[in-house]
Amino acid sequence: MKACIATAFAVLISLSGLASAATETQGPFDRLKALAGEWEGTVTTTPPEPSVQGKSAHVSLRVTSMGHALMHEMRIHGRPDDPITMFYLDGDRLLLTHYCDAGNRPRMEGKMVPDGKKVEFNLLDVAGTTEYGHMHNAAFAVIDPDHHTEEWTFMLDKGPVRARFDLQRKK
Repeated sequence: MKACIATAFAVLISLSGLASAATETQGPFDRLKALAGEWEGTVTTTPPEPSVQGKSAHVSLRVTSMGHALMHEMRIHGRPDDPITMFYLDGDRLLLTHYCDAGNRPRMEGKMVPDGKKVEFNLLDVAGTTEYGHMHNAAFAVIDPDHHTEEWTFMLDKGPVRARFDLQRKK
C-alpha cells in the first residue's frame, strides 16, 4: 500500500512539473496570439541600412490551425520581400520558424523575460544556406493592446544588423 501511495505521489509531482512547463510556454504564446491583426509602423536599423531605414512597414498576424499556430507576415514599403514567420508550441517549448527571403529557415526558441512584457527568441538552428546571412534572434514587446515593438537581428559576415519595428494596430 505504501508503495502504491508513493508511486501515485511521484506521478502527481511529475505531472505538476509538466503543467508548470506548459504554463511557461502557453502564457507567452497566448500573449503573442493577442497581437492578431494588422499593424503599421516604421523601421529603425542599427547600423543604418538604407534599403529599410525609416521606411514604413506592414505586419499581419493571424491565428491559424485551430489556435495552434500564429502566422506573421511582414512587408516593408518599396521592397519585394515578404517573409513569413510561424509561431507554435512544441511540447514545452515555444518555437518560431522564419521563412526568410535570404533562402533559409532559422528556428528559434522563445522565453518570456522576467518582467513579463517581452518574449525573446534565440537561434536553435538554420535549415538552408546562410550564404546571404540569417535571422539570429527576435523579440516582441507588448506596450498596450494597440502598440508593440519587434526587434529582429540579421547576421551577416560583416556583423549583425538590428531592425526595430515600432508598430501601431491598424484600425
